[in-house]
Amino acid sequence: MMRRLSLCSRLALLFAACTAVVSLTAGILFSRASETHFIELDQQLLNSRLSLLRQMLEGADDPASLAPRLPALQTELSHQADLAVRIRGSDGRIWFDSQPGLPDSPQQVGLSTLHTSASDYRSLCVNLNNGKAQLTLFLDITHHQHFLQRMQQLIWLTVGLSALATALLGAWAARSGLRPLRQMGEVASGVSARSLTTRLPEGQMPVELAELAQTVNAMLERLDDAFQRLSAFSADIAHELRTPLSNLLTHTQVTLTRPRSLDEYREALHSNLEELQWMAQLVNDMLYLAKADHGLLMPSRQQLALEDEADALLEYYAPLAEDADVRLSREGQAPLAGDRHMLRRALSNLLDNALRFTPAGGEIRVTLEQREGLVRLQVANRGEPIDPALLPKLFDRFYRADPARREGSSEHAGLGLAITRSIVQAHGGSIHGESAGGWTRFVVDLPTV
Repeated sequence: MMRRLSLCSRLALLFAACTAVVSLTAGILFSRASETHFIELDQQLLNSRLSLLRQMLEGADDPASLAPRLPALQTELSHQADLAVRIRGSDGRIWFDSQPGLPDSPQQVGLSTLHTSASDYRSLCVNLNNGKAQLTLFLDITHHQHFLQRMQQLIWLTVGLSALATALLGAWAARSGLRPLRQMGEVASGVSARSLTTRLPEGQMPVELAELAQTVNAMLERLDDAFQRLSAFSADIAHELRTPLSNLLTHTQVTLTRPRSLDEYREALHSNLEELQWMAQLVNDMLYLAKADHGLLMPSRQQLALEDEADALLEYYAPLAEDADVRLSREGQAPLAGDRHMLRRALSNLLDNALRFTPAGGEIRVTLEQREGLVRLQVANRGEPIDPALLPKLFDRFYRADPARREGSSEHAGLGLAITRSIVQAHGGSIHGESAGGWTRFVVDLPTV
């Protein structure tokens, strides 16, 4: 298979082809212009000689009347070495020929060009004495033709040398101009999982490549950020799973150190089952987030009354709120097209989070508000204020304000708000946190369509 040409070689050949075409076109145009110019000069010269010859030959209707004029005609021709004359009668018979070896010319009136093996001629044929005779003038133009031939040879030589010089210069210019691309290749070849910090020097790139360099740098930035988040996620997963696994191993080893009663074994299995259920739910939540990261969460669209969904969840959490001495309330109503199960899960995570951090005697409010083109849902609870710098981090996976605290459900591992954000984003909405005036609010904006 033929090896593909490099971009540098293609540019060099393209430059050479363009130069050859331009040079050849210019040479052909110049050659045509020169030839036309010589024809005009020859015609002017022949016309000037023709006027004099017409006067000399006026009244020469036959060979007898021509004979007295021949000495003067020969004298005039002796002054023009490159000029010859031939006179014919109306019957085609030659009356006079100053150079008998000249080729026969067309007998049509006008200018024409004749060629022999040694010379080239321009001939001008006219009628004399009302068509009783025909005068043909021959002008030797061999030197014109030699000039045109040399010029054509020079054109071809110029085309070849220009193409070769342009190919060499084009290769050098292309190689120099493509140096930034080679730098990009070197940077790309040095990128690996351990080296994602290298960036292209955008300020040193040509204008045409600056945008590409910026795009490549942005890609590397995204890869670096994704790799860092993946590494942190892996570390968080290992940290979260290490504690329950250690508990399971320790508890099982202690149980097996000596024979125990059936009730003791049953109690040990129940304890292990709680840890295993927590780990299974944690793994399910991580898989759910992985699907969200890859855009695989595809919510269904059905008309919902958010106030009904909120009331159902408030009724579910009412016993827990009563035990914690926390009041629950809901205000407003809003219709929305969305996935019932996903939206219930998101609101449930927000309510569970609010219940865990609302002190006794506090209050949790769910507010629904319909605005132009969107629905705003707020879950607010009284409690300790949160540093504004920490609010965006609450949606990070495994983030907890108190890392030492872990409850018995997967949401308390720091995934609840991350899952809520994924659900909201899958519906095309946004979520953010606010904390001021003794209230902490999570505000969700969802498009109505």
